[in-house]
Amino acid sequence: MHAIVDHIQPVDLNAGEEARRYLDTLTKPPGSLGALEELAIQLSAITGQLKPSVTPPAVIVFAADHGVAVEGVSAFPQEVTAQMVANFANGGAAINVFARQIGALVEIVDVGVAATLTMAGVTAAKVRHGTANMVEEDTMQSADVINAMDAGVAAVERAKKAGAKCLIVGEMGIANTTASSAMLAVLTGESVTSVVGAGTGINPQQQVHKVAVIERAIAARNADPQAPLAVLAKLGGLEIAAMTGAYLAAAANRMPAIVDGFIATVAALTACRICPAVRGYLIFGHRSQEPGHEVALRALEAKPLLDMGMRLGEGSGAALAYPLVKAATAMAAEMATFNDAGVSDKARL
Repeated sequence: MHAIVDHIQPVDLNAGEEARRYLDTLTKPPGSLGALEELAIQLSAITGQLKPSVTPPAVIVFAADHGVAVEGVSAFPQEVTAQMVANFANGGAAINVFARQIGALVEIVDVGVAATLTMAGVTAAKVRHGTANMVEEDTMQSADVINAMDAGVAAVERAKKAGAKCLIVGEMGIANTTASSAMLAVLTGESVTSVVGAGTGINPQQQVHKVAVIERAIAARNADPQAPLAVLAKLGGLEIAAMTGAYLAAAANRMPAIVDGFIATVAALTACRICPAVRGYLIFGHRSQEPGHEVALRALEAKPLLDMGMRLGEGSGAALAYPLVKAATAMAAEMATFNDAGVSDKARL
């Protein structure tokens, strides 16, 4: 088990109930702001504060390569991982655009890109140059998993030190939907066919091939569904391990984490299997078009804030959901109570 787990406490449900009672004193019919009220209550339970702040958010993008890319499971070649990391560093990717829009602190972390990167604007935390091919051998050693998780924890600590009050975790890694699909099938017992989608845009024939590759890997690796760290080591990715560490660290620091799409949710599920108390700290940003995302959300009993038909990754859907999270805190902090406003709180028939 990872060391950070010892520092994780369950969310403060009493603080959440206090927030619920307070929201009912605001100038609106009780519960009339629906999911936004539930969000405000969750944020109070996470932070222990009646009027929490989520500003500024931090976006952390973890990048790594996957050995299984040689099996032809992606529409893009492996070199695209390093090329996209350069794009992130130059501020040109979708996540950069959305991060600027919400005033987020941004860090790009190389935990396992196959190429050697020496560009400015990228944090070097490389555990190894990509994972092994899951069809042939375990993707990582146990020590690699822990080191990648530690890189995720360290990134969250840096964000907290920089003043971040809310976390958005993203990823980049060609073939990482293959690793996520393999992990999810094992962790949930669902069929590979039900969790595999188009990923970067493969055609139906390539999708059949991708399913076959994952099924071969699962059979060969024989990972124990009850041992999440072993599932990570046998079938996962370095950036998925780093994201798992980041979610654990968010919970340990009582910081809300907005979960992105399919890959992020598989990492979140892994974190919750390691420590169930993490679940209370997670806010689900959007519903991805990847079919596996529905399976992962169901496993976490999660209802996402947005459904925009997206499947980009990078943390993009979570960044788009952030203004709703901020709106929930603004409602609690700025709305007048019935008393303050001199409005009668007794409904008249």
